[in-house]
Amino acid sequence: ILSQTQFVCVLPGDIDQEEMVPSRKSAVLVDGFILNGPTTDAKAGEKFVEEACRLIMEEVVLKATDINEKVCEWRSPEQLKQLLDLEMRDTGEPHHRLLELCQDVIRYSVKTNHPRFFNQLYAGLDYYSLVARFMTEALNPSVYTYEVSPVFLLVEEAVLKKMIEFIGWKEGDGIFNPGGSVSNMYAMNLARYKYCPDIKEKGLSGLPRLILFTSAECHYSMKKAASFLGIGTDNVCFVETDGRGKMIPEELEKQIWQARKEGAAPFLVCATSGTTVLGAFDPLDEIADICEQHGLWLHVDASWGGSALLSRKHRKLLHGIHRADSVAWNPHKMLMSGIQCCALLVKDKS
Repeated sequence: ILSQTQFVCVLPGDIDQEEMVPSRKSAVLVDGFILNGPTTDAKAGEKFVEEACRLIMEEVVLKATDINEKVCEWRSPEQLKQLLDLEMRDTGEPHHRLLELCQDVIRYSVKTNHPRFFNQLYAGLDYYSLVARFMTEALNPSVYTYEVSPVFLLVEEAVLKKMIEFIGWKEGDGIFNPGGSVSNMYAMNLARYKYCPDIKEKGLSGLPRLILFTSAECHYSMKKAASFLGIGTDNVCFVETDGRGKMIPEELEKQIWQARKEGAAPFLVCATSGTTVLGAFDPLDEIADICEQHGLWLHVDASWGGSALLSRKHRKLLHGIHRADSVAWNPHKMLMSGIQCCALLVKDKS
């Protein structure tokens, strides 16, 4: 019998009413049994949260950002399996053991906040962003509707609106995604839908050979997206780059004409603002001219470089981005938001 404040659990089998388990606040019910343990004790749970937060502050926020500390206590997979207790048991662990496990997780993890962490295109710690993440995890929201998540829905709208302003569009729309790779795939899907709207109902049958163009220095997600969407990796044309890793517009034009000559149907050009290896920014204005001439969707993968739009000094690197049809931009890179924070922005609100 379930009420707002209590569980009353009746064990399976033939038992008398006197044998009914007493009601208990916040009890955890599994297969008809109340699981006795730390999770049923609110005070113990609160104490555990306090101690775990203290551990995070001392070992991650303070110690892991100290340049005199190690970026990571590296171990091989075989060694780490022996050091960590990864067995999934039928019974839970006491709080002190869980805290020991938390300590092990921190000790053997890569400290991405460390001043000498250079492995990925994100790094550093922003204290205000961290608090926001704590709050988000505690509230555990899901931004479906205003009814279930009023504050976060309005925050999402406000942030997307501001990002659209930085791009230079008068209006637009957007969505946050679990990674720039997903943003790029969504953009490819939108471009294909714009080229052939019937695909929504009729699928791939009867379509011409669709072909897209992107920099030879592009992110690998473009090729994967073509595979996932049924376009095919053979239909991803990689355009030659110059010595600094930027797409050569003249080579793009040549490939578009060649594809048309072969009977293919070009539908998308993906430019990159901040390539993974060289940090190159493609010449967006020149690429946009070509896209307009041929009626192609222009997507800009600015997952890394998009945040340069906030810089008075470096925003010139993205000159012409306002002419794009869609933009992928990851604030979790240069803006130090927590992973994942990735947006796909589109000019056409429809």
